[in-house]
Amino acid sequence: MNHNLYIVPHDFTPIGDAALKYAIHLGKKIRVDIQIVHLISDKSKTMATKQKLEKIVQSIDKPSYIKCESKIIIGSIFEDLGKHAKKEGAQLIIMGTHGLSITQKLFGSNVIKVVTSSEVPFLIIQKDTKIEEVKKIVAPIDMTKESLQITGPAGDLSKIFHSEVHVIAEKETDEILSRKQSNRFSLIKDQYDEKEVKYHFQLINERGSFQSKVIEYAKKNNANFFALAYHSESLFAMLDTFAQNIAINELKAPCLILNAKSASKLYF
Repeated sequence: MNHNLYIVPHDFTPIGDAALKYAIHLGKKIRVDIQIVHLISDKSKTMATKQKLEKIVQSIDKPSYIKCESKIIIGSIFEDLGKHAKKEGAQLIIMGTHGLSITQKLFGSNVIKVVTSSEVPFLIIQKDTKIEEVKKIVAPIDMTKESLQITGPAGDLSKIFHSEVHVIAEKETDEILSRKQSNRFSLIKDQYDEKEVKYHFQLINERGSFQSKVIEYAKKNNANFFALAYHSESLFAMLDTFAQNIAINELKAPCLILNAKSASKLYF
């Protein structure tokens, strides 16, 4: 494939269809190829899986300039999807999620577990995610350098949608940290000014968890897209409830999420 490549894991459920529809929606903005992937545990399922995938490819309603193909991978979504995406040179994995079960709420989201296994960023789609123009992208950052890695991809995506990036952070009261925070906003400003990205910076001083502040900010400002860098260094990284709850947010908005620990370049 010669153009931008998006990979869409499909599990033959409506959530797989939702992810594929969003991939096509995004593909209408730029020239893109889409690879629909299904992972199987053994070769004996290859023929039946191939038939199902081809039926999906044939039924896709898309512009002629978006090329689609199917691919069967023998392996685990937690170990082999990211490896395959990197090998194929994909810019993005667009994956649907069924949300959080009670067990996942206790022990961590499978979405985060998949994200941490990949160097290629993910766009997380929920079943009820609307196919609509992206107006405002909310990109939460903190005082870590890793969190800043999302600002580049968020800016690139905003150029595709002609939207605005809202970079938000919790206001630092410590003088040294406040100065450091101001310097980081200046760096992002220079980056966005150079790329002619529309942006808005916001420091949040309200009480409550940062997670709830991010969601509330999106509600108040009619934002309909999230972007964040996942960079938990904990032993059980999938337990990071902040990333989990932003990725699978109550607004059903798409969420661009990258594994900052391994990400080293801009993607879009």
